[in-house]
Amino acid sequence: MSQFDFNIAVWLPFLALMLFSVPSSADENSKRARARDIGIEVGVMETGKWNAITDVPGVKVGHKTIMKGDSVRTGVTAILPHDGNIHREKVPAAIFVGNGFGKLAGFTQVEELGNIETPIVLTNTLSVGTAITAVVKYTLSQHGNDDVRSVNAVVGETNDGYLNDIRGLHVTEDDILDAIKQARSGPVAEGSVGAGTGTVAFRFKGGIGTASRLAPREDTGHYTLGVLVQSNYGGLLDINGAPVGRELSQLRQTMDTAQSGEGSCIIVVATDAPLSAGNLKRIAKRALHGLSRTGSYLSSGSGDYAICFSTAYRIPHDSKKPLSLPPLIPNPAMTPFFRAVVEATQEAVYNSMFMATTVKGQKGRVVPAIPIDEVVRISEKYNVLHLQKKLIQPPPR
Repeated sequence: MSQFDFNIAVWLPFLALMLFSVPSSADENSKRARARDIGIEVGVMETGKWNAITDVPGVKVGHKTIMKGDSVRTGVTAILPHDGNIHREKVPAAIFVGNGFGKLAGFTQVEELGNIETPIVLTNTLSVGTAITAVVKYTLSQHGNDDVRSVNAVVGETNDGYLNDIRGLHVTEDDILDAIKQARSGPVAEGSVGAGTGTVAFRFKGGIGTASRLAPREDTGHYTLGVLVQSNYGGLLDINGAPVGRELSQLRQTMDTAQSGEGSCIIVVATDAPLSAGNLKRIAKRALHGLSRTGSYLSSGSGDYAICFSTAYRIPHDSKKPLSLPPLIPNPAMTPFFRAVVEATQEAVYNSMFMATTVKGQKGRVVPAIPIDEVVRISEKYNVLHLQKKLIQPPPR
């Protein structure tokens, strides 16, 4: 899929205007923050404990960040629906294609059968084949899979070829396996890590971001919905309605590249709600609305996909007996999940950018991290900080 065609002549006026310089890694890392840490609260729904896809019980995330020399800036991110044998105990799933200029391996079988049977792996465009081979080998090596002759590896990608020597094919099968082995629950590393190491979003450094929401249950408690994104796309950045991209003088840059490909975004959605594959696809469709709220318009050269799965029940491999399923949530009760995925996707994108650090890659190219102080200043100007607090305050008399 296509990648930004950056032009240094476009960058220079912007960098001069911002008096932007590349800070040391230590200084910059101390200034990075998630959206809520700086008062940017998306939507009205409550978040989970980690505000991450791993708030969904059983879901794990692992990264392998690959930075070598001056030109290798890439990596792998793996999402595991559960820590058992996923091929033997598949999970219901669906995929929605926003714009199909991409390489999402495994799509047709998920579309046909409504389930996923491997870890979900994200990497760069030219490493999809390597990832498929590694996931197949991982699956074949698991206990109980001695008779397996078909594996539907689900692998997504975005193109990190501006910062990364993508033609060098630096991602190995061992890198894929390392990301799977390192998958953990709890807080998720965000920004310039894993499959987000070399990505770019809105002409700032993109990366991996995550967020979650709690949806009420009919009885007691809640269901959890979590989102993870690999952000690598363009547009005009909007934050909670504030025209941050315009204020950061990106309008000319966006217009200059309007006819070229502007990268892509992979969205992975997990939930513990008992849902049919049909309703998982309905959720996946709404994830793209969250992407649009950030300023994306799904350009012609982008590959924008949403993968959605549920951990509420498992589908036995090759079972010919009728499945014993929990009561499934009916269609009229889906609206809270639609709101949840829109909010979580939008916030996950912000987290992917706010946590990302400036990266210098091949050919001396530098993509700066979005300046947090400027984001706060602009957000204050447009009165979009701490919106949840403002929503619950009584109007002035």
